[in-house]
Amino acid sequence: MTANYFIYLYARHWDDEELCRLEMRAFFGEDSKANVLMSSVDIEPSRSTFIKGKLDVLFDAENWQSLIEQAAALNFDPLTFKVNCLNHTALNTTPKMEIHDRRKLEREIGLAINGEPDLDDPNIIFGFVTIDGHWYFGKYTESKAVSLRHRNKPHSYSTALSTQLARTVANIAAPFPKDVTLIDPCCGIGNVLVEALSMDFDIVGSDINWLVVKHTRENIDYFGYSCEVTTTAIANIDKFYDVAIIDMPYNIFTSASPDDQQAILMHARRIAKKVIVVTIDTIDDMIEKANLTIVDRCEAKKSTFIRQILVCE
Repeated sequence: MTANYFIYLYARHWDDEELCRLEMRAFFGEDSKANVLMSSVDIEPSRSTFIKGKLDVLFDAENWQSLIEQAAALNFDPLTFKVNCLNHTALNTTPKMEIHDRRKLEREIGLAINGEPDLDDPNIIFGFVTIDGHWYFGKYTESKAVSLRHRNKPHSYSTALSTQLARTVANIAAPFPKDVTLIDPCCGIGNVLVEALSMDFDIVGSDINWLVVKHTRENIDYFGYSCEVTTTAIANIDKFYDVAIIDMPYNIFTSASPDDQQAILMHARRIAKKVIVVTIDTIDDMIEKANLTIVDRCEAKKSTFIRQILVCE
């Protein structure tokens, strides 16, 4: 069976609300204040730190009994399966379902499916959910917390982007990365590079500080990834890319004056047709002066520390 649409289940801290919704817009062309989003766009859930799972909808129903009847028409014998109820949190107007009620429904629908149940190592994981009075059933894919594995690395700087923010910025930069070339010309310790490489992006990096570049290469090697990272100023880059990701330098290793920042933006415009800017300062006037237009934006908060994420074309 082929799904016509997907249901994505989300979870995020209130500090990450704007960032999560900017990533939603990059992926789906729309966002949601709720922790559920329906779309015909197919995104691997592990790409996002906010998506907790994806339901590949096979069929839906107006009521539970109709859902059971459609499930009974499935025949996956001799494959084994498991069924999960996804109402473990509030979804739109639908409140959270208590665990004993979820388990009861899982048993009911599991008994209706032709196949061998296996709770430990099933061939297929199904999911079902009720949202706003309607029921949905499909194949379920749970997200893997890939970025969490990247927190522990040989080299870390306190001012570097978190792995979560780095992964989200990479997704905003290239929501559909096939045949998209990217560059991180102020790559710092390489958190964006690591996250992008873990999603098979075609990306390269550079930085003006040779020691930072050395540490970046070691971080990338540590996780078994590979890409070109050079000690090069953005002014000396002569290749053209689809997207440039600019995390404006401001730490003790690579500080940048306003003139430096303006020059970085001007060169980013020269080497890429789309630019994602991460900045702690409001630089809208610099963006305009660089002949770039901000087409979307958000604030990424970490307690009282705020970064701006600007999508520029």
